Amino acid sequence: MAKEEKKTLKKDAKNKKQTKKNVAKKEVKQPQEGYFKQVRKEMKLVKWPSGKDVLKYTIATIIFCLILCLIFMGLNLIMSLIRGWAG
Repeated sequence: MAKEEKKTLKKDAKNKKQTKKNVAKKEVKQPQEGYFKQVRKEMKLVKWPSGKDVLKYTIATIIFCLILCLIFMGLNLIMSLIRGWAG
């Protein structure tokens, strides 16, 4: 039995070497694309909003900022009045 085990171990080792060689042969390195080519490819996959959507989101953002500005101005006014009465 020891001879059979040695034979199978030798075959396994030989098969592993062959598979490593086959894997090395299969891995063909392709030339790397340049950075800007990759960026251009990715940018084509982006779903860009329409001009109408951009305008709508811009107006909504400006209105939101104005509302926050008014809230903080109101809080500042209230705090200054409270401080003025206390002092």
